[in-house]
Amino acid sequence: MIDALHDTLAARLPAPQWERLGQWRRRVSESPHDVREFFPRAGREIGRGDLVGPAETGHPCRGWRTDDAARTLLLAALPQRGDDLVAELRWLYETGDAAERHAVLRSLDPLDLRADTDTLDGALPLVHDALRANDLRMVTAAVGDYTARHLPAPAWRHAVLKCVFTGIPLSAVSGLDERADPELLRMLNDFAAERTAAGRAVPPDVATFLRAHPAP
Repeated sequence: MIDALHDTLAARLPAPQWERLGQWRRRVSESPHDVREFFPRAGREIGRGDLVGPAETGHPCRGWRTDDAARTLLLAALPQRGDDLVAELRWLYETGDAAERHAVLRSLDPLDLRADTDTLDGALPLVHDALRANDLRMVTAAVGDYTARHLPAPAWRHAVLKCVFTGIPLSAVSGLDERADPELLRMLNDFAAERTAAGRAVPPDVATFLRAHPAP
């Protein structure tokens, strides 16, 4: 994913922004602390729009914003690994605004933090925090590939239910088909039954999912 973000930004950013991002990445690789200066500036100086157009359905960067992609490339340029990298991610998340926090969450899977168990434990608190948010963009970012692989089952089920209750499409939940278990199906069936009993429509994506995954 890092390569796809790099190549897409290189092809679509105006030359001055691409050159600026390259300078920042070189600085960060030599002086990691500088990421704290450049990370907040990415939206303002590199761009905030969608990285690819809505019609590009098969593009690997579909759904990414330019600022998320630029910030992820900055993080990928850091020389830190393992717990040191997670410590930096925590600092950027905890001190950042909503857009910066969103970028940290989007970066978790591309940065491939999976090699070290302690590192996984260190990054998951950021996911838990985002799932408590009322910002739907943050919740959506928190149910990506990294969460699908590593969030414990009880918390993951509640994340899916939060998406259902807040109107986030189930298509945003990575690994839903693979991780769906009897308990999640029970919870979703209970939700659907309560909606039906109250004379309210079951969201189409929930109904479709339940038809494809009948309760055991």
